[in-house]
Amino acid sequence: MNTPFNNSINNPITEDDIANYLANAPDFFERHAELLATVQLSSPHNQRAVSLQERQAALLRDKIKMLELRMMEMIRHGNENLIVSDKLVQWARSLLLSNDAQAMPGQIAEDIASQFLVPQVGIKVWGVLPEFAQADFAQGVSEDTRLFTSSLMEPFCGVNAGFESINWLADPQSVKSLAILPLRRGGVGGHEPAFGMLVLASPDEQRFNSTMGTDFLSRIAELASAALSRLTP
Repeated sequence: MNTPFNNSINNPITEDDIANYLANAPDFFERHAELLATVQLSSPHNQRAVSLQERQAALLRDKIKMLELRMMEMIRHGNENLIVSDKLVQWARSLLLSNDAQAMPGQIAEDIASQFLVPQVGIKVWGVLPEFAQADFAQGVSEDTRLFTSSLMEPFCGVNAGFESINWLADPQSVKSLAILPLRRGGVGGHEPAFGMLVLASPDEQRFNSTMGTDFLSRIAELASAALSRLTP
């Protein structure tokens, strides 16, 4: 019978030859079923010798366990995302129901802190209508900070590098990481100048790190921008 093993001495059989032959001869172990019980391999869990069948069963069990863990992780992330989405909807609803424009910045800061468990939240709005010009949220923003905020096309996340905006917080000394969210009419990624900034701060260095995704923060910025646009001309 011609097989891949009919090689000359100058062309010895390799492991790849054997593997290719078995892959292309699925009935081999049907013709030689006794091999499944006699071939001895090392167990992946200890040094005990096991049959090929036992080894395959152990590998399948490990694979099933890994898939189960992955599925549970996906379910957990799905549940967490659903909870966060519900909170975002509830917050949007409270913004729509609010009729007090002057209290809106403070409400937004309080809602973000309580709904999303952010230790400190600061907010400033500039270029406001005359009736809001003397409000605390419209004071104390330098031109450099306004230009920096307008330059952001997406939320900035990272360590506290001495940004002016941490001084808007109750306890700036405790800030280790922060997220800076530009507020603009066109939403995140727009080219309109920013008219405000949200600062989310934490004493945890990893809470707002430079590698995290910013999609959720962008949604917060867009909702806050829409609600606060009533303060500007």
